[in-house]
Amino acid sequence: MKQWSPTLPMSDKPRYVEIADAIRSDIDAGLLLPGDRLPPQRGVAQDLGVDFSTVSRGYAESVRRGDIESFVGRGTFVRAPDATAKGLGAGEAPDPRRILEEDPMMNMPPEPEDPALIARMADGLGHVAANLVPLLRYQSVRGSAADREIAQIWMQANGLNFAPDRFAITPGAHSSIYAILTLLSEPGQSLLCETLTYPGIRAIASQLGLRLIGVPSDQEGLRPEALERAITEHWPAALYLNPTLQNPTTKTMSDSRRHEIAKVLKRHDVQLIEDDAYRFVASDAPPPIATHLPDLAWHVAGISKCFGAGLRLAYTTVPQRAEMGRFSQALRSINVMASPLSLALLGRWIEDGTAAEIQSFVRRAATARQELAREVLCGCFVSGAPEAFNLWVELPRGTSRAEVMGRMANRQIGIMPSDAFTVMGQPSEALRVCLGGPIGIAQLRDDLIALRDAILRKDWLG
Repeated sequence: MKQWSPTLPMSDKPRYVEIADAIRSDIDAGLLLPGDRLPPQRGVAQDLGVDFSTVSRGYAESVRRGDIESFVGRGTFVRAPDATAKGLGAGEAPDPRRILEEDPMMNMPPEPEDPALIARMADGLGHVAANLVPLLRYQSVRGSAADREIAQIWMQANGLNFAPDRFAITPGAHSSIYAILTLLSEPGQSLLCETLTYPGIRAIASQLGLRLIGVPSDQEGLRPEALERAITEHWPAALYLNPTLQNPTTKTMSDSRRHEIAKVLKRHDVQLIEDDAYRFVASDAPPPIATHLPDLAWHVAGISKCFGAGLRLAYTTVPQRAEMGRFSQALRSINVMASPLSLALLGRWIEDGTAAEIQSFVRRAATARQELAREVLCGCFVSGAPEAFNLWVELPRGTSRAEVMGRMANRQIGIMPSDAFTVMGQPSEALRVCLGGPIGIAQLRDDLIALRDAILRKDWLG
């Protein structure tokens, strides 16, 4: 065949998904035949005008769907139909819709395998089904009074204060942060954050026309003197922080540093958006920074990192100076309301103890996976807190993130390059490696071994 080049569909999907869709579409149309060799990823990146990492993710997604397969030193090839079926596991039929919903690059908690725990979780769905019809109606944008009462039980059990008049249940942390920034900022303003930060805040800032300014950190967290300089230089709309099991570095800001950051913000009257996504995962995190800034801090405690990405809910506490009505209006314009079905399921889990059992499982499983990673990746420069779902891997001199990701393209483990997290300047040769999600422990061990060999450049030459 002549050199293949993908034609990307016009859609609102991520570019890497569009690349995988293009591969499947051309296979279905007969433009790609079993055994055809796909062009090198660098060439495709140049043709499309995208980053190498985007093409690498696209090829990895296509491998995961079973459409293509990669061989170190040989290249990437279209799979034969029988090989495609085998690639999905014994007895499994391909379901492209379901595969598209699962993104291994995202930071997800380990998934339970214990039949007894899964049965308890399923019992919650039975409770929801028994009250289904009322749950299909419009409800309060902040969550019903009953839902907020149940949220109070969970928050207090996890050491968080609860202020009923300043509290809202929202359709996930992303929605909360977006709504908050529509109230605090105008296009062209600056938003401060860490130099390595959550990709979601980069996407939100881009949508709202905000300039992200990275503030340096050290081992304890954001540096107060650097924050002071950034505030006086840029006069930002707010500071965004993810201080507990920070994504991607997994660091947790010390209690003393949280006090110092609060003092700086109070001195300059700058509001804080505290994205506490891992608050319910970390068992020993210091109190939120918001505790010291009741008049300035928005505290967003996400649910999905503890229970699963499909449960798009967040507990959001609004600062005393903010108008709850304006925040509710912003939320309503974006998402209308949190899903009553999700709220009912979470509420049942909290009331019958299932939520606490899931939380305990996630903590144990995350710790076990971190221990496995430290054992396998001994000799690699790896950062990973005991209860975190991911590692931050800094590559040795002479090893590039693009090369490592290329070698890991046919693996199930989720890897993202530093480009996705870097706010300013040149991204470092580093990777975020996800340990959770649907990947089983045996497959995780195999993929970590492959990652170690890729990092240490074993068998790269010859």
